[in-house]
Amino acid sequence: MILIFGGVYQGKLAYAMERFGLTQTDVHRCGDDDIAIPENKRAIYEIDRWVLALVRAERDVSEAVAELIAQNENAIVICNDISCGVVPIDPGMRKWREEVGRALGTIARSCDEVIRLFCSIPTRVK
Repeated sequence: MILIFGGVYQGKLAYAMERFGLTQTDVHRCGDDDIAIPENKRAIYEIDRWVLALVRAERDVSEAVAELIAQNENAIVICNDISCGVVPIDPGMRKWREEVGRALGTIARSCDEVIRLFCSIPTRVK
């Protein structure tokens, strides 16, 4: 598994598509209300939105992340880094932010490679 993370609009998906030769059909785009992730996609984009869907559905995020890792061991996971900035006042949004951080840590530990994009410049973290 490969993790690519960075701020919003930093070029994460474009980088992944170019580096790994992905097409749009290779990419699953997560939604705020969709907790299903197909196993046959080469890349999973905006995993932070998937975590939000899990939080809203009151699902156990750590359990879902473990399943994601087990079922998608060769996937490229792409996530917006939401750890910077103002901490939300809303308890639900704070929980989402915390769960994304935990999910990224768990995913990163199981990855062969972790890349951070900043200003569209990739930096290998692991």
